[in-house]
Amino acid sequence: MTPGKPRPADAAEARRRARFGTLPERVRTEDMVEERPATAPDSARDAYDSDEWLVRTCL
Repeated sequence: MTPGKPRPADAAEARRRARFGTLPERVRTEDMVEERPATAPDSARDAYDSDEWLVRTCL
């Protein structure tokens, strides 16, 4: 091998370092997590009417 000509192993190493030489950019936790309700809020189901309770149980 001549000193001026790179060896095939050196070229392969240079390609690996160019591709994998640095770590990927850090991803913040806020960017990885998506929060949304499991079900849509239903105000008709969650509403409590004390008069309706009296009518159902007392009549």
